[in-house]
Amino acid sequence: MPKKSSVSDIKLNSIDNLFGMTDSTDSVSDVREISLDELYEFNGHPFKVRDDDKMQELTDSIKEHGVLVPGIARIRPKGGYEIIAGHSRKQACINAGLTTMPMFIKNLSDDEATIVMVDSNIQREDILPSEKAKAYKMKYEAIKHQGVKGNSLIVVGEEARESAKTVQRYVWLARLNDELLEMVDSRQISIVQGVDISFLTDKEQSWVINAFERFGVNISTSQSSELKGKSQSGELDETVVWSILAPVVDKKKPRKVTFKAKKLDEYFADSYSEEQIEEIIIGLLDKWKQEEGE
Repeated sequence: MPKKSSVSDIKLNSIDNLFGMTDSTDSVSDVREISLDELYEFNGHPFKVRDDDKMQELTDSIKEHGVLVPGIARIRPKGGYEIIAGHSRKQACINAGLTTMPMFIKNLSDDEATIVMVDSNIQREDILPSEKAKAYKMKYEAIKHQGVKGNSLIVVGEEARESAKTVQRYVWLARLNDELLEMVDSRQISIVQGVDISFLTDKEQSWVINAFERFGVNISTSQSSELKGKSQSGELDETVVWSILAPVVDKKKPRKVTFKAKKLDEYFADSYSEEQIEEIIIGLLDKWKQEEGE
């Protein structure tokens, strides 16, 4: 008989329950107008506020109708309020020329705030891989810190409708440094390759970046897998990184330089053969190399 999953025993408060929004009267009474200068970004907020068409639409809506859905925040120990949900709405309010924004002010622990922050943003359509990776890692660590029984990866994936395996890949991906994550976002590195490289130490990742800068970003899955394997076996150093990635350059087409006959006629008489012209040009280049250095 299959073992019953302990996931069914996990009870996380929904956003509505956390904020007491099941009663519309209580919901309204909790809303306060907060000065935008007192609203601070969530610590480690993984989601970017974009200046795009959607931001313009939100700004126009706020100008016409005001903020229809209040944000969510909690009191900061250092003063002011930490935004849990509503970073884009705050920016739109700034763009619209407002000085305050309606907010639900709630007393939440770090873990509770993190979970709500992630869940209120994770369903967005324009999430970058780096944003999803950081968000999943934050929620995963918050759930584990709460000591909830069961598979935390499954719990993280439930809200986003993703498998535990997919969540695990993104949690691993979050171990990449910011420069490599940007390459994943721009699709210079695939998620699969990024996950492989995420198993490298910070120093090893810096070697990979140096190699990318030297050779250009063009890495195969077999190469990223080899980097991971060499790292786990303790065989990876900068020389090995370069030896793994350098063959990408060797596959480039050889350079070929041609000269128009009219241009060559300015320097060589008709009596010179093609072989003689080539020999003279190479000789002059050798002399220039000796004088100027490589």
